[in-house]
Amino acid sequence: MASIDLDKVLDKAWADKELPEILAAPVGALKGVSDRDGELLQEAFGVRTIAELAELKYVRWAQTLAALHTATK
Repeated sequence: MASIDLDKVLDKAWADKELPEILAAPVGALKGVSDRDGELLQEAFGVRTIAELAELKYVRWAQTLAALHTATK
């Protein structure tokens, strides 16, 4: 099972929340993503939540390409 240190990827206010609440959180809950970044993601791609960001096809494409690169090393 995969695990992650939520303190490293989420703003402090979100690190103690349950996963469903985190996925429904605005992308600004991610450490290093500002509210303005969230506004720009919404304007550009219609992304409002962490779950929507994770499901964004461009993110998935980039992850797949990176995984292929790693696999061919």
